Amino acid sequence: MKLSKVTAIAVLAAAGLVVSSAQTSDPAPQAGRPHRARREQTPPPPSVEDQINALRQQLQSQIDSLKDQLNNKDAQLQQAQQAAAAAQAAAEKAQAAADDQQQALSANTAAVNTLQSSVSDMRTANAAAVSSLTEQTTAIKQAIANPDAIQYKGITISPAGSFLAGETVWRSGATGGDINTPFTGVPLQNSDAAQLTEFYGSGRQSRAAVRAVGVLDNITLTGYYEADWLSSGTTSNNNQSNSYTMRQRQLWADAKLSDGWDFSGGQGWSLATETTQGLTRGTEILPATIDAQYEAGFVWTRQYSFRVSKDFGRSFFMGLSAENAETLNPSGQGLPSNYLFGSTGTNGGLYNTGSNYSFNLAPDMIAKIAIEPGWGHWELFGISRFFRDRIYPTGATPYNSTVVGGGAGAGFRGPLFNNKLSIGLKGLYGEGVGRYGSSTIADITLRPDGTISPLHGFSGLSTVEVNPTARLNLYFNYGGDYIGRDWTLNSSGSEVGYGTYGANMSGCSAETDNSTAGAGGAAPVAPANCSGSTKDVQEFTAGYWYNIYAGPKGRLRQGIQYSWIRRDLWSGAGGTTNPGGGANGEDNMVFTSFRYYLP
Repeated sequence: MKLSKVTAIAVLAAAGLVVSSAQTSDPAPQAGRPHRARREQTPPPPSVEDQINALRQQLQSQIDSLKDQLNNKDAQLQQAQQAAAAAQAAAEKAQAAADDQQQALSANTAAVNTLQSSVSDMRTANAAAVSSLTEQTTAIKQAIANPDAIQYKGITISPAGSFLAGETVWRSGATGGDINTPFTGVPLQNSDAAQLTEFYGSGRQSRAAVRAVGVLDNITLTGYYEADWLSSGTTSNNNQSNSYTMRQRQLWADAKLSDGWDFSGGQGWSLATETTQGLTRGTEILPATIDAQYEAGFVWTRQYSFRVSKDFGRSFFMGLSAENAETLNPSGQGLPSNYLFGSTGTNGGLYNTGSNYSFNLAPDMIAKIAIEPGWGHWELFGISRFFRDRIYPTGATPYNSTVVGGGAGAGFRGPLFNNKLSIGLKGLYGEGVGRYGSSTIADITLRPDGTISPLHGFSGLSTVEVNPTARLNLYFNYGGDYIGRDWTLNSSGSEVGYGTYGANMSGCSAETDNSTAGAGGAAPVAPANCSGSTKDVQEFTAGYWYNIYAGPKGRLRQGIQYSWIRRDLWSGAGGTTNPGGGANGEDNMVFTSFRYYLP
């Protein structure tokens, strides 16, 4: 590149020298003009060699100048290359630093995001902790100022179920009963008591209740105590200051395991009584009546029992219960007396000397299943009973006679219209099950030889409850208890047993006639010749409960109940005024209640 430039410059210089030489040579003399002598002598022109040397020097000078320029340019180029290399290195270093900074920035960004997330989580956690702490503080203050229950060594103790009651009852026919109605004591239409009304005010149904619950990892322990004052001592009266005694209603303990097994024992509602949550003790549902005897046809007892049940998936339940037995005294006409069935209580045995107690062979056994398929609660149960007496035949060795009785029952209860309405139906049929009906008509009768014959009986109750508002509950019940005839002929041809056709019913149609008594008259007595057995008791009830207040301070409610009740006797042998007819008694009853329930 550099040599080509020098060669080109040399060729151009040589061409210029030739042209210059041609111009500086003397021109040819012109013809016809005389040569003039020069005024002064012109120095000789430079020789070709001088010119070439001069040209060489000039070229060399130019070449040297070009070399210098090229060297300068090379130096500049080298400096530029070095500067570019340095710049490249600096750029690469800067890029590396930028990459490091970008990585650091990314790391910082991630750290900032993590920190922001952590701060956000901490804020959320702190807000939750503050909210939880606030709720706990509020709960602690609430527990201190207004405790729902008492905490004692990890056990929750609550008085829920306790209430104070002021109640009244008016009956169109006098029974001599308090707030609970003696259903088999409803006076016959022509009896003296049927001609008088009665009114009583009572606070005896007030209730004291305590529930203690202890929760462990796999078991829940519950103890329950409940009492009221529907009991009387030997000196109890209404004369001036009511002096009625407190009685135990329920006293039981329960152990419920997490795998569904449930064990309980003590005094409480029979397994035959309808429940609302599987077979769990303490979830029994009772008629919503003010009457403490509840309703004719209601199946129940409240007695000692030991119960075992199992929950299968919260939809199917099975249970077995051994319960205290008690047999109602043999009932009927013409019964023999050569037997030992029980006795009145003895003070040493802590039983009431005014009551009869049967000598029981074994406890009543009750088995039950319950189903909750998604709508309603359905039950099926069976009862086994064991009756025994000791017979003393004429001229023979005494011996014990044992008879087995029992029955089967079923029922259901279900809500409708978003729990605004609920319906229920339950019944029990069997032999010797009269004790489980609310009227307690009769369990057994006797054969002429003294052996026991369990009576056919049926109890049934239908229920409709309406809840138009959260405060108002309306209820309507119809039920009844029935005991069938059961008799046979003795050796002399007379009827012996329950509901005999030969029972003298001639005096059932008229009030006691004292017209033939002396001037001072005669004391009224029960109708003579009216010895028929009770056939059935029927009752219709309608009433309401209204919650005046229901909240954290408890519940204040008021209720009114109306009941119509009828007791029928089996027909027997009548006289001229009542030929072969039966007898009955009807009563109209009005109850009121004003109650405050503890929260």
